Amino acid sequence: MEKKVAQNLQENGPATVAVDQQLCFAVYSAAHAFNRAYKPLLEKLGLTYPQYLVLLVLWQGDGITVKAIGDVLGLDSGTLSPLLKRLEATGLISRNRDGKDERQVFIVLTDKGRALEADAANVFTDIGLATGCSQQQVDDLRSSLQTLSHNLASATPVR
Repeated sequence: MEKKVAQNLQENGPATVAVDQQLCFAVYSAAHAFNRAYKPLLEKLGLTYPQYLVLLVLWQGDGITVKAIGDVLGLDSGTLSPLLKRLEATGLISRNRDGKDERQVFIVLTDKGRALEADAANVFTDIGLATGCSQQQVDDLRSSLQTLSHNLASATPVR
C-alpha cells in the first residue's frame, strides 16, 4: 500500500488533495470527536483527559516514576509536571522524591485516587458504546493506528 501511494505521488506529482481525503485530517477529526465524547464523562469525575490517562497508567501499577509515566504516554516531564501537581492538589496522587536520588520522583495513588478507579470504570464502556464499533473493529482500528504511529515515528524524511 505504501509503495502504491508513493508511486502515485511520483507519477502524478504533488497534487492538492482535498482535506476530507487526507489521512491526517481523519485522525485529527477522530481525536476531536473522542475529546468531545470523553469530556462530559470525565467532568463528572473532575478530570481532564490527560489526567485520566495518567490515572489509567497508575491504576495498572502505581509507585512509578514521572519518567516511566512519560514513557508510557509519550509525554515529557515539562508537560507532566503541571498535570501531576494538579492531580496532587485534588488529593488523587502524591509525589515522593527518592531518598537516594532527589531527581527521581515517584507517583503514588492516594486512597482517593484508588477509589476513583471504580467510578471511572464506566468511562471505558460508555466510550466503547459511543464508537458504534464491534470489539473486533475496535481492536483492528487500534492495531492499525498503533502501526501508523510507529511507522510515522520511525520514518525518515523522503526529501
